[in-house]
Amino acid sequence: MTTGVRRRMGVEERREQLIAVALELFSHRSPDEVSIDEIAGAAGISRPLVYHYFPGKRSLYEAALRKAAEDLAERFEEPREGPLGARLLRVMGRFFDFVDEHGPGFSALMRGGPAVGSSTTNALIDSVRQAAYEQILAHLGITAPSARLQLVVRSWVSLAESTALLWLDGRRVPRAELELQLVHDFAALAAVSAAYDEEMASVLRGILAAEPSDGPFADLVDRLVALAPLPGSV
Repeated sequence: MTTGVRRRMGVEERREQLIAVALELFSHRSPDEVSIDEIAGAAGISRPLVYHYFPGKRSLYEAALRKAAEDLAERFEEPREGPLGARLLRVMGRFFDFVDEHGPGFSALMRGGPAVGSSTTNALIDSVRQAAYEQILAHLGITAPSARLQLVVRSWVSLAESTALLWLDGRRVPRAELELQLVHDFAALAAVSAAYDEEMASVLRGILAAEPSDGPFADLVDRLVALAPLPGSV
């Protein structure tokens, strides 16, 4: 039997290790239930050494949230190729991958957890929402969105967030259905806004013109027509 030699870590490397350990623990249980002693044990170091790198649990928690926020924001990145519906569906797949793997951590990030109301936590939450908002506008190819388009995109980002949080409470709706439904929700929000605004109507026409017959947006049209057949179609 051989005895391994423990390698001495540098300051940044140790900090990153502690953040990764905390994130892993927070991914399975509420941060309120995870103690500094548990984090220290999982990292293979003493409790005082944790405090050497982080003044307290809250500072470590905020560092872990920052890492989670960066990861979550990256889930909205997608090559701007192909129809928008398919792109959004891939984005939702990666978004729910994160939610599925980091349930308690996702809830803590979006609801604030032990640091609820702190300026740091609020800024992290806002950064995720802003990154998602900017990515969707980039997919649309629009740099100066109208007030109505801003409302549509921000409303959709908020809807995706609240849907994921509700889904975590029992996971009673199949995940794949929710991913597709959220893509449909984007089209529905855009369509309602387009009914009131010609600029939004132009945006929606461009989206639908590039949509293939087997795409998510075309699927939504088929579902709506099946619910309310056009006169003479039956």
